[in-house]
Amino acid sequence: MQKQRWYHIIPRNTGLSIYAWIIFCILPFYFVFKNSSAMGVVFGLAMILLFFAIYRLSFLSKGWTVYISIAVEMAISMTMTMFLGYVYFSLFLAFYIGNIQNKASFITLYVAHLVTTLTAVGIGFFTQTNIFQSQLPFIIISVLGVILLPFTLYNLNKQEKLQNQLQDANKKISQLMVLEERQRIARDLHDTLGQKLSLIGLKSDLAGKLIDADRDVAKNEIDDIHQTARIALKEVREMVSDMKEARLEDEMIRVRQILQAAQMTYHIEGGQLKNIPLLIESVLTMCLKEAVTNVVKHSQATSCHVMIKQLPNEWLLKVKDDGVGLVKNIKDLKENGIQGMRERLEFVNGSLDIQSSEGTLLTIRVPNVIKEVEGEGLR
Repeated sequence: MQKQRWYHIIPRNTGLSIYAWIIFCILPFYFVFKNSSAMGVVFGLAMILLFFAIYRLSFLSKGWTVYISIAVEMAISMTMTMFLGYVYFSLFLAFYIGNIQNKASFITLYVAHLVTTLTAVGIGFFTQTNIFQSQLPFIIISVLGVILLPFTLYNLNKQEKLQNQLQDANKKISQLMVLEERQRIARDLHDTLGQKLSLIGLKSDLAGKLIDADRDVAKNEIDDIHQTARIALKEVREMVSDMKEARLEDEMIRVRQILQAAQMTYHIEGGQLKNIPLLIESVLTMCLKEAVTNVVKHSQATSCHVMIKQLPNEWLLKVKDDGVGLVKNIKDLKENGIQGMRERLEFVNGSLDIQSSEGTLLTIRVPNVIKEVEGEGLR
């Protein structure tokens, strides 16, 4: 139900001006004093105050008390329509019913309200003929409001709810992307700098011990420290460059350059992917880079075959080499980035399959269907 303060009588966000609702609130008093005797005035005022009191309390009701409140309001609306010619309470009820989010409750109350309103208007044309004829255009508008207003509000509220869910989902995705990026940066920093800084520390200790005993060996250790530091700086710069937006087309060019430099024969198939989300393209790019790097560094292969395809239900990436086999050559998969590839693919519901027979075949699949869980809100 749309949230309102307990003291609010006039509905909000109905598409009608607040002045129209003020007129609807004042008109019953006009009809009571214009067309009723002293007893009729007392009775009419009592019905008006009772309707507004129950109507306000109905916003605070839950469960079965909602149906009781609406039933009493329908009875008051029918009474005012048939005996005083005041049909506008039906618009307040139409607004209230349109804000009920449970579909079964909405349809039940909508049908009940429509039937009671049409019945009351039909009887009112015979009991209050002059009054009804004098305000016929407004009565027609009120009946149309009873028919159309609940469905309009129901659809608007449902659309608003879906938009809120979409915003929440986008916010969670953004948070997960930030977390994943932090983990990737931490992992890359550890892999890039961890070993080299440890090596620099060990060589520094060794150089410090040898500087008096053997200056030549100490000098060689210091030279190694300088070289390791330069390599670490270069890798950090490359890592920072990789943090920028990764494009698959650019990576395909680098793959050709790397394989040519490694003097490998290669064949690259595909690579032109249409309408691919940026996140998935970035993941595939990083996986391709890691896979080809492993081929060059660890496989001892003479050829490499790369295939990228966009299938109806997924994006497919295969990297095949004729080397010694990934699993046989490297026992700890953390060292060659396989764990990082799996973590990145898990973030986009992708999968990684490794076959190590007569070389290594890496098969990466990323679905292009986003599953959405829908739920219907209850009041």
